[in-house]
Amino acid sequence: MTQPHTLIARFHTALDEIDATAWNALRPDDNPFLSHAFLAGLENTGSLRADYGWRAQHLALYRNTELVAAAPLYLKLNSHGEFVFDWSWAAAYERAGLDYYPKLLGAVPYSPTTGARLLVGSGGDAQGLRARLIEAITSATDGAALSSAHVNFVSGDDARALTQAGWLERFDWQFHWRNAGWRDFEHFLAALNHKKRKNIRHERAQVARAGVVCEVRHGDELSDADWRTIHRLYVSTFDERGNHPALTESFFRHLGATMPRNVIAVLCRRSGTTIAMALLLRSSDTLYGRYWGSDEIVAGLHFEACYYQGIEYCLRHGVKTFEPGAQGEHKIARGFLPAMTHSFHYIRDSRFRAAVRDALAHETVHLRAYHAELMAHSPYAHLSA
Repeated sequence: MTQPHTLIARFHTALDEIDATAWNALRPDDNPFLSHAFLAGLENTGSLRADYGWRAQHLALYRNTELVAAAPLYLKLNSHGEFVFDWSWAAAYERAGLDYYPKLLGAVPYSPTTGARLLVGSGGDAQGLRARLIEAITSATDGAALSSAHVNFVSGDDARALTQAGWLERFDWQFHWRNAGWRDFEHFLAALNHKKRKNIRHERAQVARAGVVCEVRHGDELSDADWRTIHRLYVSTFDERGNHPALTESFFRHLGATMPRNVIAVLCRRSGTTIAMALLLRSSDTLYGRYWGSDEIVAGLHFEACYYQGIEYCLRHGVKTFEPGAQGEHKIARGFLPAMTHSFHYIRDSRFRAAVRDALAHETVHLRAYHAELMAHSPYAHLSA
């Protein structure tokens, strides 16, 4: 096993300072959100900026000049675009006359998707490299007198390493669809109870009666006009909801150019005009729902574009899991069941660390009870009460 003292930790203020091939080689799988193209694309297309609260501080471990481990890391000036909500912690710091921001964050910006956050490759020294990355993040937090460091939407090996390092664990629920080997959408519907099956058929029929037809295309099958429309719909829908549409059209086009078969667009057309869209990404085994936009309200169309078209895609292509995004109890009635997500937190001040630990223990009791309540509403016939 490599000894920690043989490694040099460096922080990079742009991902392009790190070789793309070396970075990608450290990923444990083909999760598109961890690719150099995705993360560097955010920085290079104006989607990730200091005035949005993001400053890149990517951590890299080198043995001589060889990159052996890394972590996507950001100095955060707010808590926007994270999907693990620590507003109450920030408010407590403010009431105490202390600064919560800036803080360190290990995450994929604007993307509540679970995956590796401590990239260590596949060598036999993976455990030691994870420990060294955690040590470097903790040391940087202490050295800069930051309030805290956080690693969000963490997968199993990273979670175990962060637990061993004594970081505070927090969990929540998302809603994921799992492919049980159904032949097609009707076969999937047959697994649901009668009421949920009838409701889904009704929603899909509403879209058809409205004259809307959905087309599914990969990134290399989209025209310039398609990309313009996709981004316009994304921006207008975010604006209507009072949210900030941080992602630029050039970022969307960048994804289509650099990972064309990982990008899936659902284009919803009526009389040849695109009136709504859903933009998704995929790995070899998981489909990720990301961005939605619409020019008008059509009954059932959001569910059709964002959920049912994605399920059909998974069934056609043998994709095992569909993660449609954060929150949304309404997803349960459409075949998505609760899946646990994890984040880990290092709070530098011992008094606040104790208070946060107590708050998390209380939160955990409620979240576990919430899971039981959610499962009582399972749409699947064999799980229904």
